[in-house]
Amino acid sequence: MTTAPPSNAPWYQGKKLPPLGLSYVAGAVEKVDFKVEMLDNYMLNKPIEEVKQLVAKLNPAIVGITCGSATYRRCLETAQAVKETLPSCRVVVGGWHASYMPDSLLEQAAVDFVVMGEGERAMTELARHITTSNPGKVPVGIAGVGYKHDGALVKNAPKFIENMDEIPFPARHLLPMHLYDRTIEFLNAKPADVMNISRGCPFSCAFCETKRLWGSACRTFSPARVMDEVRFMVDKFGTRGIYFINDNFTIKRNETLQLCDLMRRSGLDLEWVCDTRTDLVTKELLEKMRDGGCKAIWFGVESGSQRVLKQINRTITLEQTENAFRLCKQVGIRIACSFMLGFPDETREDLEATRKFADKLDPDWCQFNVFIAYPDSSLYQQMLQTGKYDRLDEFLLAVKNDDFDYKALMEIQRRFFHEHNGAPKRVLRRIRREGVLNFVRRRLSGSGGPAGMA
Repeated sequence: MTTAPPSNAPWYQGKKLPPLGLSYVAGAVEKVDFKVEMLDNYMLNKPIEEVKQLVAKLNPAIVGITCGSATYRRCLETAQAVKETLPSCRVVVGGWHASYMPDSLLEQAAVDFVVMGEGERAMTELARHITTSNPGKVPVGIAGVGYKHDGALVKNAPKFIENMDEIPFPARHLLPMHLYDRTIEFLNAKPADVMNISRGCPFSCAFCETKRLWGSACRTFSPARVMDEVRFMVDKFGTRGIYFINDNFTIKRNETLQLCDLMRRSGLDLEWVCDTRTDLVTKELLEKMRDGGCKAIWFGVESGSQRVLKQINRTITLEQTENAFRLCKQVGIRIACSFMLGFPDETREDLEATRKFADKLDPDWCQFNVFIAYPDSSLYQQMLQTGKYDRLDEFLLAVKNDDFDYKALMEIQRRFFHEHNGAPKRVLRRIRREGVLNFVRRRLSGSGGPAGMA
């Protein structure tokens, strides 16, 4: 089950995508013959009374809830509702927050277990334990599982799945696929869906906390396994376009080249977009990606100030970014990029450098996000130590220094967004790409507006 963030959260805007992480776990548990139901309550936003009615109707032995720091309170509310409706049901919480701050969940009476790190193997073993063991028996030895025992919190260290190909396809068939907006920016092909083909990151950006969840070594599905899932999506869901939502799609060059070749020779005529770093592309690679169906790349540029990039340990130079953008334009791949505003010790001069750098790069689309510090990142710890922050809720922090606070950053973000993307040449470029009707529709729906959090 997923939960929605608070209704007044300013940083959640835009389309809602299928919950891939939860879908992978559901697929793994279903594969070992458990009956599984999924409720994407981020999409459906059912009131808590309806959730209770569903729990009473299904009478599950286990309810799993995925939790991010922004959805922490909604997660606890849902867990409590499950226990009130069905006290015997075991509540398991996984996801980002469970991996970074498991104690904050295990300390709650309504939460029986947490799953830290990737959940497929851990949840499968835990489900077997819950359904076959005596109620008082604890899951000793199940990697990645936390629980309460004799008044103490016990947390078994996660163990990552080395052979990614053993993970079943996500259980998309358990989701209301017809309700999702199956369109992807830069793709004319419809319907378009999202895929995740790698986990783990060897880089150490100070704003990122992903290593706790996925590890520091990049693990990928094999190109053949990726194509198997692509063909399944085409046959089952009519997929015509794909967004590969991985931070570093091109990090393994040989595997990327193999996948592009398989896509080109597949005869499926698919279009796709991906995310990667500007120091992980070459002209040869980009040409192979284009020939394999790649229409656009999203780059996380983060800042136009080299000083700030060094501060956040973003080991990419402005020159590397300019080169990557130039190569994409040469080979005919569209470019989208994102920047973050409001790092610790950043100044208004740094912010203006970011604004000018965005104009210089001249991407097809540019997103400006206000930096929000997540638990467990090094910048989060730095902000706690210095006390220079605005607290947005129990866990999330925004920078507050001599130059700006969160409110001022939101105003700067809106200005940057509209000044850059509202420039006449960029508006005309987008209208030519999307068509007048689609452009107007996106503007009215808000999907083309600034997002608040990165």
